[in-house]
Amino acid sequence: MPSKLYPVLYEVAKAVNSTLVLDDVLRTIVETTGRAVGVKGCSLLLLSPDRSELWHAASWGLSPDYIGKGPIRVTDHFTSLLHGQPQFVRDITHPKAAAQYPEAARQEGIASVYSVPLMLRGDAVGILRLYSATPRRCTPHERQFLDGVADLAAVAIENARNYEALRKDYEEARHTLLEWYASRSAERQRGARPVAFAHPSEEEFARMLDFYRVRWQYEPRSFPLQWDGERIVEMFTPDFYLPDHDLYIELTTMRQRLVTQKNRKLRRLRELYPDITIRLLYRKDYHRLLAKYGYRPLGEDERAADVGRVLFSPLELAERIKEVGQQISEDYAGRSPVLVGVLKGVIVFMADLMRHISVPLEVDFMAISSLGPDAQGAVRIVKDVTRTIRGRDVLVVEDIVDTGMTLNYLLHHLQSFRPASIEVCTLLDKRARRLVPIPIKYVAFEVPDEFVVGYGLDYQEQYRHLPFIGVLRGEEAGGDVAGAGAPQPAQQGAGEPDARSALAGALPQGA
Repeated sequence: MPSKLYPVLYEVAKAVNSTLVLDDVLRTIVETTGRAVGVKGCSLLLLSPDRSELWHAASWGLSPDYIGKGPIRVTDHFTSLLHGQPQFVRDITHPKAAAQYPEAARQEGIASVYSVPLMLRGDAVGILRLYSATPRRCTPHERQFLDGVADLAAVAIENARNYEALRKDYEEARHTLLEWYASRSAERQRGARPVAFAHPSEEEFARMLDFYRVRWQYEPRSFPLQWDGERIVEMFTPDFYLPDHDLYIELTTMRQRLVTQKNRKLRRLRELYPDITIRLLYRKDYHRLLAKYGYRPLGEDERAADVGRVLFSPLELAERIKEVGQQISEDYAGRSPVLVGVLKGVIVFMADLMRHISVPLEVDFMAISSLGPDAQGAVRIVKDVTRTIRGRDVLVVEDIVDTGMTLNYLLHHLQSFRPASIEVCTLLDKRARRLVPIPIKYVAFEVPDEFVVGYGLDYQEQYRHLPFIGVLRGEEAGGDVAGAGAPQPAQQGAGEPDARSALAGALPQGA
């Protein structure tokens, strides 16, 4: 290898060893390599998870139009390359070259391409490509140099993937530990050792937080404010800490003397501890604070007052839906699924879910007839899919799966269009009511055999707007949800009818 290439190989090795940010390493590799060999451009492409395409990872010297020309399909032309053999194409625009984008290469001014596989333990993970403006073969020394660069790039990719796996394991372990600590803290606060609140307003605020399932700690920390030498002479202990929002809360009454004193302490605390976020609240500020974090004040909505308890708070919904969206993105990597929502309880869940799916997707909706007092005949589809789903990957999105009877009907109907695959994703799974076994791949939450409302789910077209999922007060008490003498619908919204519950005179719900 010529002496001029040794420093370049050293720079590449140093880049691989300097950071675990893969994008930075790959950009350094392609630019350093392209300049050293003296070619028009250099790029690095990674195999998709299903090994059907090569995805752009980094490039140097190439125009955005050429980089974005489209995915490179892995055809028979790549067989020897992905088995560890370099590949040279003297004229990429020649028909025998079997190039997928010859016109784009001509416009870019590319004549020949030299490709080197990136191998990890005998398997190809990608390729390193050099582009020349004139027909040009690499010298034996250059080929030796490029083999070394490709090996270093493969090591960088493995390091980054191992780091990401370790980081994910660490975050999961940390999250589990924090949940355990929070549950133990809650047990100590609300179990054998009840909290002794200093003022009734604190107890009222705690009950409100409990209702919305907002985790809290009572007076968990005291902050020194003034010292006499090394002796602390003044401290400040906020009333509450909300760990999910990293927020301290201090409650106060309307008495001006106390307000002035607490404001002085808060100013001092912010000076000494600028990273601490704290709010001083009057009683009238409770609802404003809760509304800021997505909890609709009970006093402003008489419908919310009908909720006996909250099953899943807005924060719990947001976190879990994000996890489901990320899992869907991983499973459908390299594909473009069609999300089919079953109206109308699914609209809130589907809107939030699709924002956490990173792969390209399309959206369609279906609606079915209700099973209620005025319904006649069997269940029927009142709105069918409008997009062509033949040969596509279909993901049916539901708000709640109950008996499974209508969902089973819908799946058979969609199968008649001959999609490539069909899976089900549901926000809630009420297995206790299942009559027909349904394969559900993605479940956000399992719920008990109770009538739930909120976050798109309704009772007599009410409660859909609530930002949480809760159990109606009458259902929680085991009584008639609608009250004595009130009409009872046979299903919730336009989701799936629950035949067993309808016949039993109970309250069926969802799909």
